[in-house]
Amino acid sequence: MHIEEHLVQGAKIILSYGTAAAAAGYAVKLAWDTLRDRGAVSLAARSALATVAVFCFFEVFPHWPVGVSEVHLILGSTLFLLFGAAPAAIGLALGLLVQGLFFAPFDLPQYGMNVTTLLVPLFAVQALAARIIRPDTAYVDLRYGQALALSTAYQGGVVLWVGFWALYGTGFEAENIQSTLNFGGAYMLVILLEPLVDLAVLAGAKALRGLAGSGLVTRRLHNAAA
Repeated sequence: MHIEEHLVQGAKIILSYGTAAAAAGYAVKLAWDTLRDRGAVSLAARSALATVAVFCFFEVFPHWPVGVSEVHLILGSTLFLLFGAAPAAIGLALGLLVQGLFFAPFDLPQYGMNVTTLLVPLFAVQALAARIIRPDTAYVDLRYGQALALSTAYQGGVVLWVGFWALYGTGFEAENIQSTLNFGGAYMLVILLEPLVDLAVLAGAKALRGLAGSGLVTRRLHNAAA
């Protein structure tokens, strides 16, 4: 994933350092909570699995440039449902960093913007899940409407953040607005696919009840909230 290099330049890019630091701070808080709840081994294992998945989303799955950025099948809600918020956040941040370090070094100056764009919508998914999923419902028992709501929250958040960076950096010229709208329209098509992927993954997880106590997935995947 990358936001085009020319969009935010000079002193304006400082804002991305602040938003990334805030997102990282909240991710650290989630990681600490997870560490106390499940231990270091589970957190590390789930984070590693999420990082591998994110790398595949960026470099293996099809992706194409549209307007001000690239369209990727970044399954943020899927990561959340499988691994939990903290491992998903770590996986998104590390997967993005690995991509930048080894495959797209031109993306590194935009890392703060890109990591903000990926993490803040994930935190929105976490908050939404707490509101729309009953405490006595395991994630493997989600309905399509709930999966769609989580996917819409994540992908919509990504589009809004990319749009913000584009307009903040380059302004409201007609060409920039059109390019931003083109990206948003293309990216929102992912919403049509992600809920189906979520339900397929959850159905597979439901058949693999042995994972419930392994520490490789979030406890909520197979169990009601404590």
